[in-house]
Amino acid sequence: MARIAGIDLPRDKRIVIGLTYIYGIGNTTAEKVLAEAGVSEDVRVRDLSPEDEDKVRAAVDKLNLTLEGDLRREVSLNIKGLQEIASYRGIRHRRGLPVRGQHTKNNARTRKGPARAIAGKKK
Repeated sequence: MARIAGIDLPRDKRIVIGLTYIYGIGNTTAEKVLAEAGVSEDVRVRDLSPEDEDKVRAAVDKLNLTLEGDLRREVSLNIKGLQEIASYRGIRHRRGLPVRGQHTKNNARTRKGPARAIAGKKK
């Protein structure tokens, strides 16, 4: 069981995919980590030797990435800061509306939640 950055990686996936289960590591970063560690991308997590696991851990540390809890905290603090200064983006976050300029007349149900009935509006 490979445990990197406090996350148990799925055993049956390739290591390049398994690394993306760590919050803050995507495909590109996973490839960089493995290149730095000198580990093949095609190796399954279950087939990693303990030495390879140590190499991958060292590569993650060497790249000085912000991961997991620290990254989540940083993102939430950034959003809180936007809300405190009452920027347009902060207000959109506070109201639960799309932040990046999408239209909301018809869609945006993911951010707005289920449609609410309007009293007295019947056809």
